Amino acid sequence: MQIDVVLPCLDEAAALPWVLGRMPDGYRAIVVDNGSTDGSPEVAARHGALVVTEPRPGFGAACHAGLTAATGSVVCFMDADASLDPRQVPSVAERVVSGAADLVLGRRMPVTRSAWPTHARLGNRVLAWRLRRRTGAPLHDLGPMRAARREALLALDLRDRRFGYPLEMVLRASEAGWRIDEVEVDYLPRVGRSKVTGTVGGTVRTVRDMWRAA
Repeated sequence: MQIDVVLPCLDEAAALPWVLGRMPDGYRAIVVDNGSTDGSPEVAARHGALVVTEPRPGFGAACHAGLTAATGSVVCFMDADASLDPRQVPSVAERVVSGAADLVLGRRMPVTRSAWPTHARLGNRVLAWRLRRRTGAPLHDLGPMRAARREALLALDLRDRRFGYPLEMVLRASEAGWRIDEVEVDYLPRVGRSKVTGTVGGTVRTVRDMWRAA
């Protein structure tokens, strides 16, 4: 079974060789370029990824472009910045493949204090609390590493094209009666500066987008 892994990408040329070099057998990387100026699409292609171009700015726009380009029955998502290890994707996907769950999120466990700044961790904690109240799902993290079946994801008809996309996915999945679960994954210091957690302002914008989705 081929499993597709969607990696939204904006200027991640430095991280992509490590990320794509650790993609497990049977998992196809789909790198969705969202306006990079550092040669990320060329780096991704050289390392064997399917490259998709999404001109509309926005994390959700890139994720959804990757989803629509996927052909595998199961689709995973993860960041392209080397903060997550592709070798741990199977631990997230296997519960979907086996039928034990419909949507599985990777609960990030930072390996160093610097991997997850305090302001970003607090923002995530607030959103996870709101999500538990809304859905009853036992989630502690809105982890960017996740897996679900492609046709089912498309049927959710997700509309957010900004940072609310991951939260909307969980909310709509819950409304559809999906079994939602999480497994622990390592969270590493990313390569380069984060567009989201690297600054307080970036975190605030992300929390705002997600709060609106909720």
